[in-house]
Amino acid sequence: QLQKDLEEVKELLTKATRKRLRDVLMAEKHKLELEIKNQPPPKPKDVAEEEKSSLGGYTVKINNYGWDQSDKFIKIYISLNGVQKLPAENVQVNFTERSFDLLVKNLNGKNYTMTFNNLLKPISVEGSSKKIKTDMVLVMCRKKREEKWECLTQVEKESKEKEKAAYDTSDPSEGLMNLLKKMYAEGDDEMKRTINKAWVESREKQSKGDIPMDI
Repeated sequence: QLQKDLEEVKELLTKATRKRLRDVLMAEKHKLELEIKNQPPPKPKDVAEEEKSSLGGYTVKINNYGWDQSDKFIKIYISLNGVQKLPAENVQVNFTERSFDLLVKNLNGKNYTMTFNNLLKPISVEGSSKKIKTDMVLVMCRKKREEKWECLTQVEKESKEKEKAAYDTSDPSEGLMNLLKKMYAEGDDEMKRTINKAWVESREKQSKGDIPMDI
């Protein structure tokens, strides 16, 4: 803002012709220049980014965890060597009704993050918390309703239901076919060759079996 004021004063100076007006503008110009010089350096726009850069190291996404549940809580166990030596403020967990974010700052020169979105059921933000144990962070998500969760997230549930639908058919051979298709799609070249061979042999046996024995 001061810089804009200074630019405007300079512009007015170029247009001013009366000495009294020029003197006033010159005085204002010096005053603004002094204020700008004595201003503290500007703060970074993104405080979070500044925090990360001051911590050093780089950020690692946590993928490995264990989980358990009681009537009231979903418990997520995250193993991190030496986490108990960090200041408490270096381990942060932010909860929403259907998610949480974990950030562990400056552990052995690295930052660690974990995000869980689309939790299977709502949790209580106020009732949820974290505990720091030896080489472990325990995230406690307080259930809004005391009921058993079959999995952690909505995505996991949908994935399980799709798999179940693929194999849960009234015709056992159809279920087997679906399984073979899945194995073929996900398998390596060796697996595909094996399935192809078994498929050809099966078709050959079927065709032979169709021929009457007395011919």
